Parts: sequence; C-alpha cells; structure tokens
Amino acid sequence: MSARVYIRPIALADSPQSEEGEAVRLGGAMVWASRFALIVREGGKVVSRKRLGVAEIAKAIGALPDLLAAEAEAQWAAFRQVHAPLDCGERKIRLDQPQVLGILNVTPDSFSDGGEFLDDPDVANAHAASMLEAGAAIIDVGGESTRPGAAAVWEGDELKRVIPAIERLSAMGAAISVDTRRPAVMEAALAAGAHIVNDVSALRHDPRSIELAARADVPVVLMHAPGEGQDLHAGADYEDVVLDVFDWLRDRRDAAIAAGIARDKIILDPGIGFGKSLADNLALVNALAMFHALGQPLLIGASRKRMIGALSNEAPAHKRLGGSLTLAVSAMEAGVQLLRVHDVAETVQAIHVWRGLRDAALTDFGHLPG
Repeated sequence: MSARVYIRPIALADSPQSEEGEAVRLGGAMVWASRFALIVREGGKVVSRKRLGVAEIAKAIGALPDLLAAEAEAQWAAFRQVHAPLDCGERKIRLDQPQVLGILNVTPDSFSDGGEFLDDPDVANAHAASMLEAGAAIIDVGGESTRPGAAAVWEGDELKRVIPAIERLSAMGAAISVDTRRPAVMEAALAAGAHIVNDVSALRHDPRSIELAARADVPVVLMHAPGEGQDLHAGADYEDVVLDVFDWLRDRRDAAIAAGIARDKIILDPGIGFGKSLADNLALVNALAMFHALGQPLLIGASRKRMIGALSNEAPAHKRLGGSLTLAVSAMEAGVQLLRVHDVAETVQAIHVWRGLRDAALTDFGHLPG
C-alpha cells in the first residue's frame, strides 16, 4: 500500500469530564485525548492532514479509501485498548499506571555506569535491592553496551555477566527483564529466572531470536533502531522520523505476530537515542501519544541520554537527573506505561506526584455545569 494513514492525538485532557465525555482514554493509561490529526501520506510525503474532535473521527475515517479506512479504524480502536498486566511469574505488573524498570548494567563500558556493577556481586545486589525498595517494578539486566561506537561483546562474556545477576535477582523474587539481542543469552536468562526479553534490535539481530521468543511465550520489547548489523545506530535516513518509526514498529509488530508471538506479549519502544539526532529525539518525545495507535504497551528509555547533555551545556551522564525526570514526565503525560531509568527513587517520586494530580483531576467535578 503506497498510501498510509495515521491518527495522532494533538490535544490532551486532564479528565474525560473536562471534555464532557468527548475524550478518549489512551492505552488504558490515566491520559485522555480530545482532538486528533488524521494524516495521510504517499511516497513518504504528507498529502492530507485534518484536525478532528472525537465526534468527527468516524465520519472522516468513513470517507477514506477502503484500505486506509480499515487501517484507520484499527488505529482508532487501538487507542482505547486496555492492556492486561504483564505476567512476570508470581508478579503481575499493572499497566494502567506508569511503572519503572530499574537499569542494572553489568558491563565495563555502558555510557552512564559502566563497570560499576560488573566485578562486585555484592555491590550489584545492593543496587538492585535498593531499586526494588525504591519502587522499581522490574529490573532490566544488560551485559552489552549499545551506546554509539561500543565494541561488540562475545556471547560467552555476555552470558557470564548477566546470568549470575539474574539468578541473584530471581532469588530476591524480582520481576526481571533481560536486555539482549542474542538468542542464547535470551534462552539462558529465561531459564535463570528472567521474565521479559528486551531486544534493542527488535528480534532482527539473529533469526533464531523471534522463534525463541514465540516458543517461550514471554513478553518481548521491540525497539526501533535503524541499523541492521552490529551498529544499531547506522543507516538512519528519515523522511519524517515520527511517521517512519511508527511504520517500522508496526511492521515489526506484525512480523512478531506472524512468527507466533502473541499480540498481548508485545511491547514497543521508539528507541530514543538510537540512530537519531537531537531534533529526531525531540520530535519522537513530543509524538509519543500517537504510538498508542499501534495497540501495544509502550516503553521509553531516555534516562541520562545524550539528548539531555546536548540541551544542558554538555552535562555529563551522571548529572542529567533533571532532564531525565523531565523526559519521564513527558512520557507519563503521553500515557507511556513503562519507564526504563537509572534513577529509580527520584522517578518513582515523580510518578507518585503525577498520579496524585491525575487522581485529583478525575475527582474534580466542580467545573461541570449544574
């Protein structure tokens, strides 16, 4: 299909009653949208953009050609999809409010905390325990740095790094995701007690990965990155970064479903910082609410990333807390369900305050007539 259609929320509401019922809840989150842009593009170029209220959407979709209308109907229904909790063994992670994935890098060269938790299991254990105590719903364990220019890791080294950490976390009763693109690491991690596969290559790095994920029947995170080989940051060439990433994630979602992965197991991540300029990253963050049209829970990993330094006088990674929290709140405002962060306690506190504001808006009826 040369023409493609998109529905993008362009006005968010504090609560459904603030729009007298003319607002749509996005992705089962505590976020509502009252106005939308219906966009059509052909050959990579936008050819039509209409701004519509909730009551106008059905008529506008009905006026589209049949194939576009079917896709638009699917997106419109997907916005209202309420997602079941993630099944993490004995733990169920609810997706009707933001949840935190605490980052545990057992690598020598990660951009923020490389080496800090690699050689001393006691330090890694203490850090993981502190993240859980601070309110992390999931611990995300990674044994390979994917920053630009990072050297490839031998599979055996990655296994030696992540499996002991996962075994210790499993003994704590934690919900665990494994951040890897190698099927052997995925398989060993799941056997050691991991519950989620978080693949920055969206199961493209090795053709065995998608087959393994389907057999394992566990939640999988599919992240956008333009590179197809070792360098995930290579090959970026966008006509419109938001629409291109949307199309790419839709195609990877469909490929995963075709391979036998249950749709309710798929989580999508637009890949902030992977093969994207500062302008690209900002555009994606501003458009996050649109990705609910894909009908999957959303994950964002923007913590301490380079874009924050670029906007704050080149602040080093360990001095990017303020920017990280700003991006986390922006994601929450867009209804993103999962936030992958380094600074768990501070992010959880931000979530609590944001949740208080949402609850207050939902129970505030004083502005209604009568």
